[in-house]
Amino acid sequence: MRNPFTALRHWHLARPPIVRRLNWTAAVVVVLALVAVGVVTLRPDHSCGTGVEKRGGDTDCTGVTDGSYHFTAELGPVSDRIAEANSRIVRSGKPYATIALMIPMTPAPEDRAGRVQVVREVQGAYLAQYRANRKGSEEPPVRLVLASPGRDMARWKEVSDQLAGMARSGRDKLRAVFGFNLSVERTKQTIDYLTNRKGIAVVGGPITADDLANDKEHPRRYPGLAKIVPSNSDQARALTHHLKVGPQQTFLVEDTHADDLYSRSLRAAFRSETKGTPFAPEQYDSSEVTPNDFAQMVNNLCDSKATTVYFSGRPPELAQLVRALGSRGCADRHYRVVTVSGASTLALDPSMDWDAFSFGAGLTVEYATVTHEGAWTSGNPPATGGSKADFTALSSLVQGSGKSDGVGDIGPTDLADGRTITTHDSAMTAIAGIRNRATAKDKVPDLASIAAAWPRLHGNAMVKGAGGWICLNSYGTPYDKAVAIVKLSPDPARHIQFETLAWPDGAPPAAQCTATPD
Repeated sequence: MRNPFTALRHWHLARPPIVRRLNWTAAVVVVLALVAVGVVTLRPDHSCGTGVEKRGGDTDCTGVTDGSYHFTAELGPVSDRIAEANSRIVRSGKPYATIALMIPMTPAPEDRAGRVQVVREVQGAYLAQYRANRKGSEEPPVRLVLASPGRDMARWKEVSDQLAGMARSGRDKLRAVFGFNLSVERTKQTIDYLTNRKGIAVVGGPITADDLANDKEHPRRYPGLAKIVPSNSDQARALTHHLKVGPQQTFLVEDTHADDLYSRSLRAAFRSETKGTPFAPEQYDSSEVTPNDFAQMVNNLCDSKATTVYFSGRPPELAQLVRALGSRGCADRHYRVVTVSGASTLALDPSMDWDAFSFGAGLTVEYATVTHEGAWTSGNPPATGGSKADFTALSSLVQGSGKSDGVGDIGPTDLADGRTITTHDSAMTAIAGIRNRATAKDKVPDLASIAAAWPRLHGNAMVKGAGGWICLNSYGTPYDKAVAIVKLSPDPARHIQFETLAWPDGAPPAAQCTATPD
């Protein structure tokens, strides 16, 4: 049988030169196309959705979405509502501003508390967008996007660059990034990059480290940064006003981990508030601490005459301290452990030793936190600093979530830990800043103008947040912001119980809510 390739060669050589050249060109194109298809087929697909991808060897998706991509299954309902709201805004044809919630949105599957926390924060952002666009007539309309830098904020730089591109875009018109929820080194790097390098205004969420802010000594540390929650120092001052305990009765337990801005800031704040204690602080490094370390600390506590333990550290280590106190040798003595807002996640910790609270003479864990759902609806709240009406403006949307009020299904909600409230107030502050700089109807303020709004947000222009008034001083930090004092309870129906409101300055602000001069 004649070789078909030989026949094809003879046929090719019999053609005119120009035809032979065309044949070769066609053959090369076919071969390159086949190679390209093979490469594309073999290359792994890193795309997760529009604006979101797996970078490098990451197992989680990072990037920016308008809600059309779900970072986790739990985020599905609220992400869908965001996507629908954004679609309505774009279809309206009106000029809009975009704000971005930037938090890690892909906790590990076994991190139940972290996954619930993320859902509550995204719900707060969506409810702020809903109120801004559907419950008022101010402009510009607000488009909301979700920006996830991944676990441990590992992709903060790449996602920040995405956001910077959106800030330059005439279509996106990104005007503020808000919501940062961890006082860690990478949060500091991200805020520094966005404000100092990219000129983007930032509004913090539940970040309380004192050096994640501008102040008298560093007024331009992060140009364009606003914060809406009391710092660790402010919370510590409010807590001391509430406790009324002398330094002779105090005992400190401190995390010395060098990279944890939250613990470092809280350590300095608590040392200031307990100045004069006769007991040296018990210290540990959270990167290598063991349960045995806390057992030894508790032994030293029993040997002291202290009654109140000031804890400067993260929730996982606080849980270990509670467990050690649940088997202390001095069972006949009641202890009170106090700390600040990070403790709220313990209510969701499945390993929490709730039996420790009733061991021996008992144990109380109290903490100052940025807000609580009962702060303005129980007891006898003051006439200034916040109001039941401001809180109800948010809570009514959560309690009535459904088609009747237009909010839609956003998944299970709970305001007790303050995460939804704080993220809502952070978004509302970003929106207030953008609208404060609007100078004409149907015009979105310039990116560079937004930071100038922060010193204006006090007095009549204060943000009436669900967690209390947000009155910013000239550095963009809140003045005498309400602090909720709560306690952890073994009651499974309500692990976080509100006790009272407290204030960094010892009393609520005046009606005008303006900071005193430096």
